[in-house]
Amino acid sequence: MPPRPALLASLCLPAFLSLSVTASAASPDPRRVHEAAVVLDTHFDTPANLGRPGWSILDRHDTARDDSQVDLPRMIEGGVDGGFFVVFTPQGARGAPGNALARDHALYRVAEIREMVARHSDRFDLALTADDPARILAARKRFVFMSMENGSPVAGDLSLMQAFYRLGVRMIGPVHFRNSDLADSATDTPEWGGLSPAGRSFVAEANRLGMVIDASHASDAALDQMIALSEAPLILSHSGCKDIFNHPRNVDDARLRALAAKGGVIQINAFSAYMVPTPRIPEREAALKDLANSLGVSRQDMTDAQRKAFIEGRKAIDARWPVPRANIDDFMKHMLHALALVGSDHVGVSGDFDGGGGIDGLNDVSDFPEITRRLLAAGYSAADINKIWGGNALRVLKTSEAVRDRLQTQKAD
Repeated sequence: MPPRPALLASLCLPAFLSLSVTASAASPDPRRVHEAAVVLDTHFDTPANLGRPGWSILDRHDTARDDSQVDLPRMIEGGVDGGFFVVFTPQGARGAPGNALARDHALYRVAEIREMVARHSDRFDLALTADDPARILAARKRFVFMSMENGSPVAGDLSLMQAFYRLGVRMIGPVHFRNSDLADSATDTPEWGGLSPAGRSFVAEANRLGMVIDASHASDAALDQMIALSEAPLILSHSGCKDIFNHPRNVDDARLRALAAKGGVIQINAFSAYMVPTPRIPEREAALKDLANSLGVSRQDMTDAQRKAFIEGRKAIDARWPVPRANIDDFMKHMLHALALVGSDHVGVSGDFDGGGGIDGLNDVSDFPEITRRLLAAGYSAADINKIWGGNALRVLKTSEAVRDRLQTQKAD
């Protein structure tokens, strides 16, 4: 990583949020602006790849050949300094047995992330506070935050939130595609009318610990209630704008204004089905299911040969039953809409890479500089871009830490 003394000297929050970038005021160089910003993505599903046979984050991979979208060479190419690596747990059976399985799954994934960082400690370092990226970048490493997608690992016992916090998790969301014991999902039939009673306690515990609450995947009602109940700002770690494309996973303008009024941030994601109409084709879905079942192993456990067969089979299915795919122009419609609506203090970026994200022109982390180029062309300043790429997310974490400290002081008094 090339030295960036001007950046590193000013990377102490809140000072770095007003970072000035040395570039021509008339025509700033997009790459210099991009490299000067703290570039982070709030939702890397890359930990799902850490256990794949023969897969290493140090190797440069090709999305077309093995589906992966994040690795160190492409982070360097894309000017990416770090991000939130996701502890994702699919929503399984609810109740005590299911919660125990979810807990154990999440503990294993945390161990995989920490092991990756330890094994490559000359390249990566674990970030635990909003100030840690400055220290890690000064050491010429990439920073790794941890987040939890879906609260089922802690749903049966909210004291586990503290255990995961001690292991390094600094962002947490209550729900995924299906309702959980904590909240209704945006893509399921309402059950709780938003948050469950345990979900309300979840919000309070996240505030007490200084965990950022991630409202992506939550229903509209659950988002409303989290905004109202939380003493800290919320983040939508990978979401879009409903007024640009009407999908349940996207958020309408009124709620984006409420999120911003609380100090929160929406991280615009690059998930095709949330950006363009994607018709359901039963034959296509059946063929994809048959393809997956024919290999007899999970996608994470595939050998190179099995993965190649899977990708080739999927290409044949795509050719026979094609569906539209979004592109970077669609992404920028969401980005520019959010910026116009709530301003550059409340918008960020997530590709949702290695978790289903990826669109034409924005297919892996090496493509991130194009977003900076387009933002500059749209009239946004280097200071705006610095906030969009990392400053806003780190500010939300910093504020969550301040809320934690205040609550602890009040309790001591």
